[in-house]
Amino acid sequence: MFKKILIANRGEIALRIIRACREMGIESVAVHSTADANSMAVRLADESVCIGPPQAKDSYLNIPSILTAAAVTGADAIHPGYGFLSENAQFARMIEEHGFTFIGPKPEHIEKMGDKVTAKQTVKELGLPVVPGSDGAMETYEEGLEFAKEAGFPVLIKAASGGGGKGMQVVREEGAFEEAYQTARREAKANFGDDTVYLEKYLEKPRHIEIQIFGDKHGNAIHLGERDCSIQRRHQKLVEEAPSPILKDEERDAIGTLAADVIRKMGYVGAGTIEFLYEDGEFYFMEMNTRIQVEHPVTEMITGIDLIAEQIRVAAGEPLSIKKDRIRFRGHAIEIRINAEDPDTFIPSPGKITQFHAPGGLGVRFDSAIYGGYSIPPYYDSMVGKLIVHGRNREECLRRLRRAIVETVVDGVKTTLPLHLWIIQQDDFVSGNYTIHWLEHQLAER
Repeated sequence: MFKKILIANRGEIALRIIRACREMGIESVAVHSTADANSMAVRLADESVCIGPPQAKDSYLNIPSILTAAAVTGADAIHPGYGFLSENAQFARMIEEHGFTFIGPKPEHIEKMGDKVTAKQTVKELGLPVVPGSDGAMETYEEGLEFAKEAGFPVLIKAASGGGGKGMQVVREEGAFEEAYQTARREAKANFGDDTVYLEKYLEKPRHIEIQIFGDKHGNAIHLGERDCSIQRRHQKLVEEAPSPILKDEERDAIGTLAADVIRKMGYVGAGTIEFLYEDGEFYFMEMNTRIQVEHPVTEMITGIDLIAEQIRVAAGEPLSIKKDRIRFRGHAIEIRINAEDPDTFIPSPGKITQFHAPGGLGVRFDSAIYGGYSIPPYYDSMVGKLIVHGRNREECLRRLRRAIVETVVDGVKTTLPLHLWIIQQDDFVSGNYTIHWLEHQLAER
């Protein structure tokens, strides 16, 4: 087992990894920018190293500085968390080349799944259902338009190296295709340095269902059930829950088993998530994330399994501690992402937190690195915390979530807590009758 792990990240996920390390008797090293010198991760880690100025490109994306910090502190392994360099195959490769262990999958799997065209072709060959679409990249506007005519509008133009809704355009009629195609390519180039795009049939009322998977170096592979992540704004998840309120037991068993079989055939090692669109009883592969997810606590709450600790054990060469026939799903869990944003305009609201009180009580978990007096820097993602609740069933879970939101105090900055309180009280959400487009339609009518 590792003696010391360097955490190449910040905020709540850095603190989450520090907690797992401490419970496992492993020392932790927090790297930080000058803007994060007073962060909770720096306060609680066994060691800390400043790796650069506030801008992410000069600190959390600075591979040489991170590797130097690992060498100076004598770390055995590096955990990338999520975001930043977590799905950077070059980073994973360089970690291994410099004698450290990367707590994540093999670089070739990060590379393969990071290109959406290659990922789609790979999983299709291994037996996963995919959204009808182009077999590869659309090199020209004419080629794309020809496919769109054959498939029928609406279609979705997507960046091959994309994510988070960037480089993505919905086209509902032939006359709008050329402009959308060019816009998608420009956005893809600007955000990912790659203007490759491909096309898919656009589904009108899908749910976003993802399967948590795990593989080890001994050929074992399992799934830990699904999460429903359909409450989204501009393709960004805001609320996640498990189990999905719309899936039947036979459906979740079938897609979970299929996902586990695919990663077993791939020889995948570590945590990952296979994401699907679900419509009219059919699943369609969307993408695979080769890292731990923001919403992993939802799965932890219904299984009782520490996914970060499992990542560490698997990276150290141990077999999975979880056996398929021993996994038990208990109750219902919901997570809301709390952003430092205006709940109406979604404009970021960095600044000093004057008062803070975390909710508590049975079945309530608050994952965050904020504290009273902490100043939220303006340089990074606006998410400042995650409120996760668990109940014996969805009804109890919703009651508990409403209580916990009201109990949470974050003064000095604006947050999206009022928006979440409004969302979970809407009839469609309470009944589970929503799609990935539901929230944006509701916000447009408010």
